[in-house]
Amino acid sequence: MSNGDIFVGELIGTAILILFGAGVCAAVTLNFSKAKAAGWVVIAFGWGFGVLAGAYTAAPLSGGHLNPAVTVGVAVDTGEWSKVPLYILGQMVGAILGAVLAWLVYYAQFQANKDTETALPTLGIFSTGPEIRNPVANLMTEVIATIGLVLPILAFGKNDGISIGQIQGQDAGIYGSGISILLVSLLVVGIGLSLGGPTGYAINPARDLGPRIAHALLPIPNKGGSDWGYAYVPVVGPLVGGLLAGLIFNAAF
Repeated sequence: MSNGDIFVGELIGTAILILFGAGVCAAVTLNFSKAKAAGWVVIAFGWGFGVLAGAYTAAPLSGGHLNPAVTVGVAVDTGEWSKVPLYILGQMVGAILGAVLAWLVYYAQFQANKDTETALPTLGIFSTGPEIRNPVANLMTEVIATIGLVLPILAFGKNDGISIGQIQGQDAGIYGSGISILLVSLLVVGIGLSLGGPTGYAINPARDLGPRIAHALLPIPNKGGSDWGYAYVPVVGPLVGGLLAGLIFNAAF
C-alpha cells in the first residue's frame, strides 16, 4: 500500500463512518427529524452500518482501519509502526470531514435550533459523553470496550488460518474477507448495545475527537459547549485498549 492510498483510504472510509454515525445521532436527537426519539437501538445499528460502509470502501486502499485504536493494535501485533502516524492523520481528517457532511445533511434542523424555546445541546450528535462523570470509571469502560473491538479483529486472521501480515496485502485489508467486515459491523452494534450505556462507546479516538473539533468550529445556533474537559477520555481509553488488545493477542495466540 502506498502512502497516498493509506491516507486517501482512511480519509474516505472514516468520513463515511462518521457521516453515518453522526447522521443517525442527528436523526434521533434533532427536532423536526422524522427519526426523532427513535432510540438507542437505532443509534447502535446506525454506527454499525457506518463501519460496514466505511470499511468496505477503504479496505482496497488502506486496509480499512478507520480507528487509531485498531491501527495501534495491528502495529503491536505486526511490529510495523512506521505507517501509524499516516493512518491516524487520514482518520482524523476523515472524521472532521464526516462530521461536517452530517451537519450539512441536517443543516435545516440545526438552524431550527435558533428557537430558544426548543433549543437543545448538540454535542451528543458529534461526540460521546458519560452518563456519570467519573474519569476512572469512564476510562475503564472505554479501555474494556475497545479491547472487545480490537481483539476479535486481530483474531479474524487466525480464524482464516492466515496472519495479519498476510491479510494486509489482500483487498479486504485487516479483515481478510468481506464477510469479516460484516461481522465487525455487527460487533460494533453489539458493543453499543452491551457496553455503550456508561459513556456512549467512543472505542475510537478519531470518531470522538474529530467530530468534537467540528462541533467547536461549526456555526451551529445554541449548540452548547464542546466539553473539552472530558475529551481526553475517549482518546486515551481507546488507545490504551488497542495497545492492550495487541499485547493480549500476541501473548495468547
